[in-house]
Amino acid sequence: MSLEQFKNRNVGTQNYTTVDVGRKPETAMEQFSQVAKRTVKGELFVGLWVTMRSMFKALFKGDMHTVKYPFEKMPISPRYRAIHDMLRLLESGNYRCIGCGLCEKICISNCISMDTRYDENQRKEVSEYTINFGRCIFCGYCAEVCPELAIVHGPRYENAAEQRAGFSLFEDMLTPLDKLNLQQEYDGFGAISPNADENIKKTPLAY
Repeated sequence: MSLEQFKNRNVGTQNYTTVDVGRKPETAMEQFSQVAKRTVKGELFVGLWVTMRSMFKALFKGDMHTVKYPFEKMPISPRYRAIHDMLRLLESGNYRCIGCGLCEKICISNCISMDTRYDENQRKEVSEYTINFGRCIFCGYCAEVCPELAIVHGPRYENAAEQRAGFSLFEDMLTPLDKLNLQQEYDGFGAISPNADENIKKTPLAY
């Protein structure tokens, strides 16, 4: 199309096709008849057949295009900051936390509370450790500052609760002994060393 033809706004020279839409129904009976004719058209049953066919494949043939949550979950990134996990030593099964309290001090939302004590081997251990997930903003500072990589962010992200005060105890975040071989390790500063059991007994003084 040339520029002159584009500038020509005379609609009388255009070739339009008139569509016969019929007469507008006036009475109630004519309106009902129009609705009934449009309802029983083939396009409606074609759409219903496509829906029923997809439902039949999903229910009886296993052709499901959705995730069966919570039985199936989508994979998440390894850098995703979800519910915290407390890791254990792979050799002895003891927990790595030395009770230094750095995670409690660096927490900007003031949601970590911990208390320590000395056991019979004069090794400082955690007697009480709680995280209020109602206040936690999952910033990751506690995991970054931990010198022993004892606290990390795990893959659990279901933290819904009926109460606003959602606490998680130390035992709830600790890796179970029967799943110690499935514990995921992280490289970097504070990673586990071959002689970690001997080094972890040399803990700092109580703060």
